[in-house]
Amino acid sequence: MRYSGFRVIKEALTGHKGWTPAWRDPEPQSAYDIVIIGGGGHGLATAYYLAKKYGEKKIAVLEKGWIGGGNVGRNTTIIRSNYLLDGNEPFYEMSLKLWEGLEQDFNYNAMISQRGILNLIHTDAQRDAFTRRGNAMILNGADAVMLSTDQIKAEYPFLNVNDARFPIKGGLAQRRGGTVRHDAVAWGYARGADSRGVDIIQNCEVTGFRIEQGACVGVETSRGFIGAKKVGAAVAGSSGRLMAKAGMRLPIESHVLQAFVSEGLKPLLPGVITFGAGHFYCSQSDKGGLVFGGDIDGYNSYAQRGNLPVVEDVCEGGMAILPAIGRARLLRMWGGIMDMSMDGSPIIDKTHIDGLYFNGGWCYGGFKATPASGLCFAHLLATDTPHEVATAYRFDRFQRGYMIDEKGMGAQPNLH
Repeated sequence: MRYSGFRVIKEALTGHKGWTPAWRDPEPQSAYDIVIIGGGGHGLATAYYLAKKYGEKKIAVLEKGWIGGGNVGRNTTIIRSNYLLDGNEPFYEMSLKLWEGLEQDFNYNAMISQRGILNLIHTDAQRDAFTRRGNAMILNGADAVMLSTDQIKAEYPFLNVNDARFPIKGGLAQRRGGTVRHDAVAWGYARGADSRGVDIIQNCEVTGFRIEQGACVGVETSRGFIGAKKVGAAVAGSSGRLMAKAGMRLPIESHVLQAFVSEGLKPLLPGVITFGAGHFYCSQSDKGGLVFGGDIDGYNSYAQRGNLPVVEDVCEGGMAILPAIGRARLLRMWGGIMDMSMDGSPIIDKTHIDGLYFNGGWCYGGFKATPASGLCFAHLLATDTPHEVATAYRFDRFQRGYMIDEKGMGAQPNLH
């Protein structure tokens, strides 16, 4: 079924009796050409592009829980491509371009809102760094504009511009950035993949890999063995535990990243803002709630919940630039499991085991990367060569000294 305004009118006039499930609930087959482990945004996008762009058949996506229950439904919904380094900026710009046409591509309303993102500047040195980043963005085909204090005051009148400690001296804006309804992305990709013959198998946990003579020939699951010519892993914060079942130790640590939503408020923020003197980012949802987050919890964890010190730190950052939110009540909070790589950038690569491929290490950038990650991982699985914008995302960059240290903090995931 294709969705359209005419379909909505027809169903409204006929008692909504014609709607069909968004995707099937099939039983797993004994074998597939390609098995994707992980039914989050990246796994579903990979399956979608494998079927749509590369014409692959007999594809399965295995999800240990339910579609939308992982990080794809546990984030702050921001999309952007305001990166500095050559290894990252072309990739994220391609992702943003895919976002711009995504709803028409998979015929699903993902509520993409390009309301813009603003990185605030508080020091002269920060202005120099953001000017450099803006120039790098423009050189890679992205949009960037430097805003003055007066321009920011006109667009964001509720910001605390003249704070003696953190005065706002300007900002780097990307007008094409914004937000997307996170769970709708999962549902849209699931529906699109299913319509092209992909089997989406929920409640199917991978418990091991079957490796024969150095090649992966399938996976052991809670629903039995499933054979595969190729297996792709895309499980975000669970990457370390999953790949350990294949005898691999990854250059990745898992940390909790908390996110928060306030009670509904009148229009306050027209776009996304990020605090330049601390780690705080915030946007306002269509229901009026402020959606915000900050640093990861500094200890390793696989729990989808966080601790109070980080809650206090994030709220302090919000109060520093938006004192008006001090009386707002927190409606809810949640945690996602971040797969923090040793340089803050992702990995999309073949493993040393034939037929086994890996996608992970997304740190804070996983949601915004969803379309490009899926397309590049699909390209790798289909062709056995890296996509042109993902050539830097190799395992061996840590051995060769080609780290993509976007944050300039080195091998300390707890500081990213």
